Amino acid sequence: MRMLLGCLATAGILLLATQKAGDADRGKAVYELYCANCHHAASAEKKLGPGLKGLFKKRRMQNGQKPTEQNVQAKIDKGGGGMPGYKDLLSDQEKADLMAYLKTL
Repeated sequence: MRMLLGCLATAGILLLATQKAGDADRGKAVYELYCANCHHAASAEKKLGPGLKGLFKKRRMQNGQKPTEQNVQAKIDKGGGGMPGYKDLLSDQEKADLMAYLKTL
């Protein structure tokens, strides 16, 4: 039993070690594929959806929430207001990469 628990703990540590933090360059590619049709990255001007330039510097998002990583991720996952939800369309790595890119805007 101890050996099994040790193996599971080691596997968990290895899994965590292989998960990468978000990469803004890869996130830009995700943005261009899924978000660019509806959102400007280089301005706050509305396209179909709100412009995303300075997203994390804004006081509030359109839904009235503060633009924290958690709130932005919830919006991406759930969608709403004409935006589709991406919870099942993007991998966890793609979401982390997208978040890293959005923070650069």
